[in-house]
Amino acid sequence: MVVFNKPNSAITDRLYHISSETRYECEICFMIIDESIAGVAVGLDLTKADIQNSMKKQGLPWERAKSFDKSAVLGDFVKFDSDTTGLKMELYLNDKLRQYATYDMMIYKPQQILDECKSFMSLNNGDIIMSGTPSGVGGYDIGDVFVAKLYHDDNMIVQARWEVQAAI
Repeated sequence: MVVFNKPNSAITDRLYHISSETRYECEICFMIIDESIAGVAVGLDLTKADIQNSMKKQGLPWERAKSFDKSAVLGDFVKFDSDTTGLKMELYLNDKLRQYATYDMMIYKPQQILDECKSFMSLNNGDIIMSGTPSGVGGYDIGDVFVAKLYHDDNMIVQARWEVQAAI
């Protein structure tokens, strides 16, 4: 399993246009309390694709493409202590469905991701684990509007909305 870490400087609730080579990836996010999943949200994992491709060609790690400032755009977390098998996510870009994922589509299930992380690092209260990305990754422009929805057993439990702003 490939795991990426994002520093605190990567976390934001605002979506900025970084460059024309920056790609969005919507993911289910899990808040960790006492080494267990205690909350869920939806978030965007941003990637500088040009840098990632260069790093891949050189066999180098991808942190420069994945861990930059404001590259983890998070929605609000809601308390969650249910079975994760009922989770489903949708991402709309300018009212068009771009990404869709269910628990069954996940390569690595939430508990597997949690166990893998715990196998090589400590998890502190408030740490966030992102689920991985379904198909539909793409670019975005200033003024674009993203709406991400997270469902459990077909009931929407949380929604996030981001309008792309010029980088500051």
